[in-house]
Amino acid sequence: MKAVILAGGLGTRMGSVTENIPKPMVEVGGKPLIHHLILHYAQHGVTEIIIAGGYKVEVIKKYFKDFAVMNSDFSVNLKSGEVAPIYGSFLDIDIAIVDTGPDTMTGGRLLRLKHLLADEPFFMTYGDGLSDVNLSKLLKFHLEHGKLATVTAVRPPARFGELVIDSNEVKSFIEKPQLGSSWINGGFFVLNTGIFDEIASDDTMFEREPLSSLAKSGQLFAYQHEGFWKCMDTPRDKFYLDELLKTGAQPWVEG
Repeated sequence: MKAVILAGGLGTRMGSVTENIPKPMVEVGGKPLIHHLILHYAQHGVTEIIIAGGYKVEVIKKYFKDFAVMNSDFSVNLKSGEVAPIYGSFLDIDIAIVDTGPDTMTGGRLLRLKHLLADEPFFMTYGDGLSDVNLSKLLKFHLEHGKLATVTAVRPPARFGELVIDSNEVKSFIEKPQLGSSWINGGFFVLNTGIFDEIASDDTMFEREPLSSLAKSGQLFAYQHEGFWKCMDTPRDKFYLDELLKTGAQPWVEG
């Protein structure tokens, strides 16, 4: 089972926080947000993660290139410069980082990864949100309904992509409506590889034509999650997550 993390956006609403780093690399409790996401996937047995980078992708590449050394004790040979972790990284996960272009839309970023995804379902989410959604139950739900796509629906106070749901089937999908129901797109998708037929080009926003089309054809179901979910969209959101960690809480990682 593989997971895709979309991590290429500009993160303009974060202001100066993302001037030199992409939003998924903004630290929450001393670790990049994408680090927390990977821990979540690791808890559910995901061993291959593909990061679709774009803006400042080199920051993501350097972080994971040095991950094993920076997260373990290590020895270094002063003559050769060879570095060897003494006990290795605590995460046995393969990370692929792909530069999908600075201006590519979310659907286009996914399309550029088609060659890395075999003919089996895969997880996909955005690199700026944390949740305690049970990924194993999410996958089971997806396999049971047999449709092309599953989106995790959540109930935060703000509105993003509105979902109209009837008996778990998504009847319509409207990105960032002014008014509507309380269920929104919380990311954490499970997708079959047939999803690539719904994406035209780099300019395709995954949240528009593909999801709207799938909803109209009855191929998009919603896994309704009532637990923790938080999107880090602004510096205020980062402050909230940092303060949450100071209390000892880390709801996106199951105990």
